[in-house]
Amino acid sequence: MAQAGVSANRLELLQIADAVAREKAIDRQVVITAMEDAIQKAAKSRYGSENEIKAEVDPKTGEISLARLLEVVEDVTMEATQISLAEARRKNPAAQVGDFIAEPLPPLDFGRVAAQNAKQVIVQKVREAERERQYDEYKDRVGEIVNGIVKRVEYGNVIVDLGRAEAIVRRDETLPRENFRYGDRIRAFVYDVRREQRGPQIFLSRTHPEFMAKLFAQEVPEVYEGIVTIKSVARDPGSRAKIAVVSRDSSIDPVGACVGMRGSRVQAVVNELQGEKIDIIQWSPDAATFIVNALAPAEVVKVVLDEDAERIEVVVPDQQLSLAIGRKGQNVRLASQLTGWDIDIMTEASESERRQAEFAERSATFMEALDVDEVIAQLLASEGFSSVEEVAFVEPSEISSIEGFDENTADEIQTRAREHLEKLEAELDAKRKALGVADALMEVPGLNTAMLVALGENGVKTVEDLADCATDDLAGWSERKDKETIRHGGMLDGFGLSRPQIEDLILSARVKAGWISEADLVAEETEGESQFESEAEAEAPAGDAAPAGDADAS
Repeated sequence: MAQAGVSANRLELLQIADAVAREKAIDRQVVITAMEDAIQKAAKSRYGSENEIKAEVDPKTGEISLARLLEVVEDVTMEATQISLAEARRKNPAAQVGDFIAEPLPPLDFGRVAAQNAKQVIVQKVREAERERQYDEYKDRVGEIVNGIVKRVEYGNVIVDLGRAEAIVRRDETLPRENFRYGDRIRAFVYDVRREQRGPQIFLSRTHPEFMAKLFAQEVPEVYEGIVTIKSVARDPGSRAKIAVVSRDSSIDPVGACVGMRGSRVQAVVNELQGEKIDIIQWSPDAATFIVNALAPAEVVKVVLDEDAERIEVVVPDQQLSLAIGRKGQNVRLASQLTGWDIDIMTEASESERRQAEFAERSATFMEALDVDEVIAQLLASEGFSSVEEVAFVEPSEISSIEGFDENTADEIQTRAREHLEKLEAELDAKRKALGVADALMEVPGLNTAMLVALGENGVKTVEDLADCATDDLAGWSERKDKETIRHGGMLDGFGLSRPQIEDLILSARVKAGWISEADLVAEETEGESQFESEAEAEAPAGDAAPAGDADAS
């Protein structure tokens, strides 16, 4: 009878392992290993924690075997875990130093406390195995849309049952005014999967820009098949969004494909996003055209690009200003996020005022620097001269051809301009020396005295100081914070240098300082050109773009 009971217990052990493995979708051997760890822990508490005990569960019969492991050593220092070589060879003639001898232990009679501890170990091991299985299953699914059922809501965070895993939608990843209850179906974007000691590992989002892109891929066959490409997405979750699309096939209108018949396709996405309005924009490789499209529905009169700073000034009719900016700046903010450019919007009237102010400022500069009357200064400014340097070094014919000027006047004006620049140069050089800026810095190509003064005022006084600078130190940098772009100035702001030019300055300083050689620069440039050519060959043609357009779905 006793033997029958033992057999039943063994059989029950294997049945439990099978049931847990099926329920948690993990390997049966993982559960059996967890049981062995639990039995091992209970045995240590029974026979002494100083002992090294090994427990094994036969996966076929369920029989439990316990053994104490003893390491074979020359001199025994720990009787609980070591055995001398002579005594080990009495048990096993082939024993060597470093081997382990297993001494069988009698079967363990689990008490209530030992059973409780064993249960905790099994639960913990099974939970770890389940999390590992979830991680392995979902780690390659980042960027996909998943469907699930709301399991519970904790402090605004939504816990989602995905069937074989549990995920979380944090409160800031849900749409405004969106409330979920137990049992609701939910569709979301997997934006991160990571290992964590506690809590969910799968993080979902309904506010991520890529969520909208994936929804369009589900609703629009041309996007799914790659004929229409979504270039960028900008969202103000739950309120408004802009999406830029381009077609690889000139016969397919990308905007029309995404809108669908009577707006059916875009409306399906809008409904999923709780009524979020979507502007579908025609993407263009020309930055100015793309930005004009992105500012829709506002009309644009003129644009002025500053490609180095990635800023653009957009001039709109006076009555269109509020439409271009949008409610609380929403339209221009989304257009800026979509295009990656900082956009300054002004009306025709304000642009005209600014032009007049610039004209007056240039005229005043010419009057003071060239010692001429207002009429001559205004004539120079109206002809497009913007600085004294331009006046000093243009061909004399460009000045003498101005109405009312002759060659003598042109010569006199240029002479005064050069004298003014020489005086300024002398003043700047004196200031440079007073700041302690080394003469060797003057030999770095691309630097002038005004730049040396600016560097000296910022503590850059030697070739080594300049060589140690980063591009951002000299050119400045921008960062996006709280949905606004913040510009941090650089030492050489205001000198009209592009980032590539500043990078060349720093490299020239490093060559002069002996940190790198001219050969290193040539090798780097050759490698960069080869990489550029390879990328250009690999890039597939985008095809002819369809006519520009936009759609607004509400």
